[in-house]
Parts: sequence; structure tokens; C-alpha cells
Amino acid sequence: MVKFLKTNKAVILLQGRYAGRKAVIIKSFDDGTRERPYGHCLVAGVKKYPSKVIRKDSTKKSAKKSRVKSFIKLVNYQHLMPTRYTLDVDLKDVVTGDALQSKDKKVTAAKETKKRFEERFKTGKNRWFFTKLRLGLTLFSQLLLGSKVILDLRQFIKHSADSSHSNSKSTSPHSTTMSN
Repeated sequence: MVKFLKTNKAVILLQGRYAGRKAVIIKSFDDGTRERPYGHCLVAGVKKYPSKVIRKDSTKKSAKKSRVKSFIKLVNYQHLMPTRYTLDVDLKDVVTGDALQSKDKKVTAAKETKKRFEERFKTGKNRWFFTKLRLGLTLFSQLLLGSKVILDLRQFIKHSADSSHSNSKSTSPHSTTMSN
């Protein structure tokens, strides 16, 4: 099997607390570990995206809008959607597997990740990574997951097709001339 979930690959989380959030793979465990006997990876992602900064904002307000919150998590491969993007942020030295063992290590690793993400955002590189997902993409991911949206969409299409046929028959100019 070809390994495409490599280090620095941007992914979208599909399940859990951070569903719909973007993250970057730090380390992948293809064969699993003793605790997790399935393919998974260590990711660092954006918990809170930066807001849009406009020209009339003060420097204090623009600094506040440019803040990024981050998270660190071990995620199953089944709960990731890979993207074509890569992020060249070096987080291997900051976030390691043992950083998740204790709360203190995890907090310090998350703070350092936050700093590196904010630096990356302020340089203007990888703009896509620091923007929220649009509605169309979340609908697309729901369709991929096979949720109830497909049935609702089919019913909507059927209902709109039925109503358009009944309206076109009654308002057609040919139907009045044929009856006379």
C-alpha cells in the first residue's frame, strides 16, 4: 500500500471534537502501536481560526484577531481526509509522542505549536490552512460519510421536480388554446 499520509501533510478531521478542523501530520504510525493496534497519526491542528483583519482596526485589535489556538491529538486514519496541501512547519522537535502522556507537557507543546502557527500565519504563507471550511465542503464530507443528507437531498429534488411539472402544465399558453 502506498503511504500518502506523510509528515507535514495537511488533513481535515472528520470525527470527534475537532471535526471539520484542519491539522497537519507530525508523525504517522502505519502499523499501529501496542495501545492502538490500528493505523493512526499524531496531528497538530487549528482549534480556533484567526478572524479577518481590516484596515481600520487598531494594532491591538488586529493582533487579537490574528491569534490562533491549536490542539494536539492522536487520530485514527479512518477519521482523516487528506488534502493536496503540505505545510512546512517544523513541529517534530516540539510535539512528540510522550508530550501527550502528561497534562503539563501537552500544554507546553500546544503553546509552542500556537506560536509556530501564528508566525506562519503572519508571514502570509499557507493561507488556505488558516481559513475555516466553507459550507460546500462540509456538505461534501457529510455525503462522503453517508449521512441522512443524501435521502433529504433526493426528497428535495423529487419534490421540486413534481412541483415544477404541475406548475408548467397549468401556466402553459398552449394548454388554453387547445381547449378552445
